[in-house]
Amino acid sequence: MSGSEVTVRVPAKVNVQLAVGAARPDGFHDLANVFLAVGLYDEITVTPADELRVTCAGTDAHQVPLDTTNLAARAALALAERHGIDPRVHIHIDKDIPVAGGMAGGSADGAGALLACDALWSLGSSEAELLAICAELGSDVPFSLLGGAALGVGRGERLTPLDVGGTFHWVFAVADGGLSTPAVYAEFDRLTSGTDVPPPTADPALLTALRTGDPTALAPTLTNDLQPAALSLRPSLATTLTTGTSAGALAALVSGSGPTTAFLTKDEESATTVADALLTSGNCRTARVTSSPAAGARVVSSQGIG
Repeated sequence: MSGSEVTVRVPAKVNVQLAVGAARPDGFHDLANVFLAVGLYDEITVTPADELRVTCAGTDAHQVPLDTTNLAARAALALAERHGIDPRVHIHIDKDIPVAGGMAGGSADGAGALLACDALWSLGSSEAELLAICAELGSDVPFSLLGGAALGVGRGERLTPLDVGGTFHWVFAVADGGLSTPAVYAEFDRLTSGTDVPPPTADPALLTALRTGDPTALAPTLTNDLQPAALSLRPSLATTLTTGTSAGALAALVSGSGPTTAFLTKDEESATTVADALLTSGNCRTARVTSSPAAGARVVSSQGIG
C-alpha cells in the first residue's frame, strides 16, 4: 500500500440554534443543537507512513496542533486501536475552515481523518460504527461526518437528521484570534450562576423554517445561548454583529462558541453586499460568502486502494 492515498472533503457548520442547559455533574451541558453544514471545507489526505504524523497547510495552519491532541490524529488512533492496526499514516490537512472559530474545524478534521483511514485500510466500517467513534472523539464530530442538517441532543453527539427545503445564504465574519470553547462554557456558567436554566429544547418554528427553506422565517428563530458569554469575553463582536445587520443581513449571531459571527441573508447578492460592508468596516479579518446545506464527509479521491 506504499502508493495508496485517500482524500476526504468535510464541511464546516453553523449552529442555527444552540440551546444550552445547566452544567451536568460530569461538567458537560445538555444541548438542543441544530446543526447546519455550510460550504466551507477542509480536505484531509492520508497516506501510509513510517509513523503517525500530521501536517497542515492553508488558512491559519500555524494555529493547528500537529501532535496527538489533533482530532485527526486521535481519530486515526481510535480506529486503529479498534481494529488492531498499527496507525502508521501521514495525515495532511488542507485547512480552509477558520481555526478556533466556532465552526467545528477541528471536529471536521477528526471526522475526515476517520473516514479517510477507514478507506485507506479497507475496513468498510458502517456509518453507525464511524458515528460511535466520532461521539467518543467530541460532541461536534458526529455531525461533521453526517453533514446536511441535524438536531443534536445530549452533549450534541446524538443526532437526528433534519429536512431542509431550500438553500440558505450566509456570510461568516472571521475575527482575529480564537475563543476557547471551554472558556466560553465557563463564562456561560458564570453568567447563569444562581439562575434557573431551563432544559434545552428545539424550536418548532425553526425546524419548520428549515423544512420549508424560507430564510425570512428562519431569521427570527436563530438563537445561541452561548452568545452572551462570547460577547462577554470578546465585546468587539457586538459591533461586528451590528455592522452585518445594518448592511442588510436578515439575522446575525455568534457561530457556536465564536468568535466567528454568522449572517443569514435573503440571497447570494445580499450576502456579497454584507460581506463587503464587513470587510470595509475593519471589524473582522475576512468575510466568507457561502451557502447551506452541505454534504458531510465524503471521499473525493482514492488511489491504489484495494
